[in-house]
Amino acid sequence: MKEIGIIGYGWLGERIASVLSGKHKLSVTTTTEDKLRILHSKGIHAVVASFPDYQLSEPVSRWEEIKDMDVLIITIPVSEKSCCVSSLYNRIQNLSAFIGDFKGQMFLMSSTGVYPDIAKEFTEEDVPFEKVSGERMLRSKYPQLNILRLGGLMGDNRLLKNYNVGNLDHAVNHIHYADISGIISEMMEQKAEAKLYNVTAPIHPAKSQVINAQKDIPDEEEFEVKGKKIISSKLVSELDYVFLHPDPRKFHL
Repeated sequence: MKEIGIIGYGWLGERIASVLSGKHKLSVTTTTEDKLRILHSKGIHAVVASFPDYQLSEPVSRWEEIKDMDVLIITIPVSEKSCCVSSLYNRIQNLSAFIGDFKGQMFLMSSTGVYPDIAKEFTEEDVPFEKVSGERMLRSKYPQLNILRLGGLMGDNRLLKNYNVGNLDHAVNHIHYADISGIISEMMEQKAEAKLYNVTAPIHPAKSQVINAQKDIPDEEEFEVKGKKIISSKLVSELDYVFLHPDPRKFHL
């Protein structure tokens, strides 16, 4: 049994926790006292913590429980899309003060949004972490950091048919939350460090094909799927990982 910390108990953090909780001891962070009380009522150890994108007059206190942790999973946004570079620097400084000099296994939930919106197949080598400000800043502080670039988060109540989407003939780059948890578990087992992986389901149907499947509408004849595809073959090869949900057209089943 490992002691695991999850920074950010949102939609994804909750689902990662649900998979890992049976085998490991968990501590999590949340942003409100109301949610803290709910988590405590469920028997989940939690603290309130936030990481603003401005310089604080008093430094963020170090997470007391982190001294006993083996693994740390960061699910909060650390990207320029959520703030400018200077604000991002402040956010990461506040986060780092909370983490301290943690030496255990670390995971950052990044995003495939780092890739430009052009029609090609992207691998990790197309955009090294050094070119992504948030990834670079955190890796410089924590050399052991594993960076997982997640595709569109799907599963449970997240179905493409519920969203207003355009470019219906473009490929999806989706990932089921159960595979995110499975990949983290496999990397924990293999003691992986300093890895950079795209995390997307290996099949990339068009948005319209996913929506039709979720609405139980038969597909029309074959057509060309356009747009970019984020390829996860590196993690499959290095981890020998087999996806639980390889086809986004079946995520709802």
